Amino acid sequence: MTCPECGTELSANRLSCPVCQRLVHGEELERLAGVAANAGQRGDTLAELEAWRRALELLPPGSRQHQSASRRASALSRVLEKTPVSPTASAADEGVVGSKGRARWLGLAGVGLLLWKLKFIVVFVATKAKFLLAGLTKSGTFLSMILSLGVYWAAFGWKFALGLIVSIYIHEMGHVAALRQFGIAASAPMFIPGLGAFVRLNQYPVDAREDARVGLAGPMWGLGAAVGAYLLFLASGAPVLAAVARIGAWINLFNLLPVWQLDGSRGFRALSRHQCLWVTVVMGVAWFLTAEGLLLLLLLAAGWRTWTKDTVEEGDRVSLVEFVGLVIALSAMTLIGVPLE
Repeated sequence: MTCPECGTELSANRLSCPVCQRLVHGEELERLAGVAANAGQRGDTLAELEAWRRALELLPPGSRQHQSASRRASALSRVLEKTPVSPTASAADEGVVGSKGRARWLGLAGVGLLLWKLKFIVVFVATKAKFLLAGLTKSGTFLSMILSLGVYWAAFGWKFALGLIVSIYIHEMGHVAALRQFGIAASAPMFIPGLGAFVRLNQYPVDAREDARVGLAGPMWGLGAAVGAYLLFLASGAPVLAAVARIGAWINLFNLLPVWQLDGSRGFRALSRHQCLWVTVVMGVAWFLTAEGLLLLLLLAAGWRTWTKDTVEEGDRVSLVEFVGLVIALSAMTLIGVPLE
């Protein structure tokens, strides 16, 4: 069999023509290079980065061209991080208070570490509500959310089920916001009844720093949702809101496990061994102060990851601060007392 376009002989197990593929890829790469150049001249950093991401998909991994394009994409990503073009994470300034006195100081310390990155809950509601509602216009997101709501409703009642679904949704939209900021193509959030939700990436981060930003954005938005639920509990006294805040904090803390494809694993990618050790120590202190069993699991996983996995030589300080702040604040929120109705 021969290719009808160029006459190249094709084997039985390869029906696509490699010659024609190279020609098509070459033309597309030239087009993308032109798009990137035009975007750069206009000062449209996001459009330029998106063009380079598409080019990376066509270039052979490990090739000189791929390495050059990857470096350019990484540089543009750092520029976007300093001048965000889409929603970023946010949370509250207070309200992380446990049922024990020691949790008060633990929570305040965690929120203090995050204040430079996060905004107040009122600003979150005012500026991110439109973005969150827009996510519900995706039929897959909405239908899978309804299915999950039904599962949780049958198990826990509609009030807690609704609060839990909203908390998970806000967590996933945190990932979406970070992906949008860096111009990374991805699917809308999809719920898995009884298991949570996920966002499927159609493109991949260009470096460990970018991957960590996307990974930790979910728990950061999740922290905002948990704090918001707790503030509503303080205002209304409804026990179900305290329960939503506590379980929301626990779920986001679980996601900080530095294993598999969980958010904590992506956060660890950007940390040096010394920084990983700092996160492990903070987890140990948080476990000692709160006696939360999940933190012992995080501690063991972080210790294993620190000494058995390769780490970057120069770690990312922002990822370190975000990771440590999340561990402290979420650990404190697991101590929230849930009144009996």
